[in-house]
Amino acid sequence: MPDQNWQFELEEYIRQGEPERAEKSGAWQTAIGLQAVDGLKTSDYLLDTAKDHIEGKITIDEAQKRIYSYYEQRTARTEVEDNTKEADIVSARITKILGERAFQFSPAEWITIHCRLFEGVFAHAGKIRQYNISKKEWILNGESVIYADFNSIRETLDYDFATEKRFSYEGLSVEASVKHLAKFASDIWQIHPFGEGNTRAAAVFMIKYMKTFGLRVNNDAFCENSWYFRNALVRANYNDLQKGIHSTTKFLELFFANLLLGTNYELKNRYMHVDFVDENASQSINPKASKYQFDTLECSLEELAVLELVAKNPSVKQQELVEATGKSIATIKRIMKSLQDKNYIRRESGKRYGRWEVLESARTGTFL
Repeated sequence: MPDQNWQFELEEYIRQGEPERAEKSGAWQTAIGLQAVDGLKTSDYLLDTAKDHIEGKITIDEAQKRIYSYYEQRTARTEVEDNTKEADIVSARITKILGERAFQFSPAEWITIHCRLFEGVFAHAGKIRQYNISKKEWILNGESVIYADFNSIRETLDYDFATEKRFSYEGLSVEASVKHLAKFASDIWQIHPFGEGNTRAAAVFMIKYMKTFGLRVNNDAFCENSWYFRNALVRANYNDLQKGIHSTTKFLELFFANLLLGTNYELKNRYMHVDFVDENASQSINPKASKYQFDTLECSLEELAVLELVAKNPSVKQQELVEATGKSIATIKRIMKSLQDKNYIRRESGKRYGRWEVLESARTGTFL
């Protein structure tokens, strides 16, 4: 299994500054990190395969075939290796899905993602569970979240997705938007529609969904803190009123802030334990400094995505913003006008050869 240097090795491609390699590396880091939610680790062979894909020597489909062949040729296997096989195969599949632009916001899409991730790994891949489940959680002293009754899974899925589809983010602050996204992720995870693999499938679905806002998801969050992500989902869905324990999304909101806003909260699993009582160590305050602290601005998620791109590249062209965010040129023009009207950016030296300047009113952090 790869040692702790695997992340450093993949981050080197990001430091090199080549956009295509950086995007591939980020997807692999997220995919590999997500295996920790089920206590799995990937192999050295997968890391070598990931490097070849990042460097353009093989396609993602060829990377997947290489992983399949690797395990087909191995006759002597242990339980540890079986777990590594699952981690390797699912990591390659997550990377492929994250590299695709296609996405539909619907329960069917989540079910399809689960099927694509776990086909041949779980017999129930892409199938709604037909039984009730419970899972002992360390942070709950062995207690379990109450998951949706299997008889109501489809109806609950339809309700939560329909409610989210009707929700408007227009005019909502970035902070409020992040809180809402955290709550939505918490709600659909609690349904737990599948026998296994719910958290990994939910994470991939949410990443794809958040990218529809034009946001660039920070791969470090899942790479380094995927176990925290799962525990935060647990705490967002557990109540024990007799013991004074209430469900809370505050831990999940911190994770989503790191994921989307460039903040650098120190995420500690022990703070989420139901017996943790040190109020002075609350994670709801005192984040470490972030690259960009746009989360306090009065702008939408779409505007945030564009503002960050402009801050990183003042010479960026509108067509480049279209390609980076997946938005139409008309939408980009509307967003740029809104940012100018709010006095967050201005144009210097004309339309053709000019540059964008992020104004002091938007500079609440240090730009790197």
